[in-house]
Amino acid sequence: MQQISISDIQRNLHKLDGFDIVEIIDKKRNQVKGYFIDNKYAGFVQELVESQFKKENKNKSVGGSLHKYANPSLIEDEDRGWKEHIEKKYKI
Repeated sequence: MQQISISDIQRNLHKLDGFDIVEIIDKKRNQVKGYFIDNKYAGFVQELVESQFKKENKNKSVGGSLHKYANPSLIEDEDRGWKEHIEKKYKI
């Protein structure tokens, strides 16, 4: 994979032409800052990103993870319970 420094891109932007993927590095800190991916792969990359977000959001759903522990017989009293809690807390 071709590596190009940040300053090299600033001085010679045309160096990105002709490459599909280029690794952008910071030579001073010796760190990879990112990747340049040619526009022809934009749709593919967008699909990958969206599928990853969907996977992450599915795993973070609190309602979904707690649903298996819910007691259906208590659902009816749930709304009234919160109202009573607020009334007690603020002495309404």
